[in-house]
Amino acid sequence: MTKTLLVTGAGGGLGRHLVDVGLQAGHNVLATDLTTDVLPVPDQQQDRLRVLAVDVTSSADARTAVQYAVSEFGRLDVLVNSAGYRSVGSIEDMPEDEFRRTVEINFFGAVNMVRAALPVLRPQRSGSIVNVSTIGGRRAQAGLAAYQAAKWALGGFTEILAREVETIGIHATLVEPGGIRTPWAAAPMSVPPMQDEYDETVGAFVRTYRDNQDVQRGDPAKMARVILRITEEPQPPVRLLLGSDAAWLAPLIAEARATEDAAWREVSQSTDLDGLGDFAETSVAKMVRPPTFPIS
Repeated sequence: MTKTLLVTGAGGGLGRHLVDVGLQAGHNVLATDLTTDVLPVPDQQQDRLRVLAVDVTSSADARTAVQYAVSEFGRLDVLVNSAGYRSVGSIEDMPEDEFRRTVEINFFGAVNMVRAALPVLRPQRSGSIVNVSTIGGRRAQAGLAAYQAAKWALGGFTEILAREVETIGIHATLVEPGGIRTPWAAAPMSVPPMQDEYDETVGAFVRTYRDNQDVQRGDPAKMARVILRITEEPQPPVRLLLGSDAAWLAPLIAEARATEDAAWREVSQSTDLDGLGDFAETSVAKMVRPPTFPIS
């Protein structure tokens, strides 16, 4: 079945590869980015590709993109939110507008696109939404507060989205790549001036990251093929790690967090009102229990 894909951040990197694999699979693709100058040029013989300039931080632009996909191809089946922006610097020293811009693009950009797509996908009772995050959405790396905080938020948003739409035939997945070998990832880090005290944390990160081949292990073409594949799965994962580095880091992060929780469990439990029973046996506990997501 020919599907219609809408890909943001399609001007390069993973987004550009997603456009390529979508077309190779015989699908229709609307490729979007902030400017059409960076987007693939539709071949005269290529009637399955459209391009559109879209600022994902604009809810109006998001709605326009969805409407354009439907008007050109008759429907929308897959939304991939690949647009991203990385800023580096200490929390104290990063300019406020830069911090906000980073969060706006990486979090609210995806929110805008999802909210624009749902009124189309819901009546169809079908569709796939893929939000591109990073293993950094589980980490806490000095120097990446704005970027990783936005990706943390995107992870929670995607899990809630998956629960809200699971009964109406729509799937939502958060993909969490490790380092990817793309020009965007390899571009020099622009670091604003910062206080000397942050050199041992933020400065050390920047020095380790620069020109380190092990930081960028992921093949964007392979990742794009996997992302397209999961949109075909009847029960796709809600979170999917991509890359051996991400697969190695995730359990270590979870273990460290669980160890700290356990060490302070008695203190945590000591703050309840007196005379209450075991919370685990309450109706509220049954309602808020973390879901057991199906494994594809």
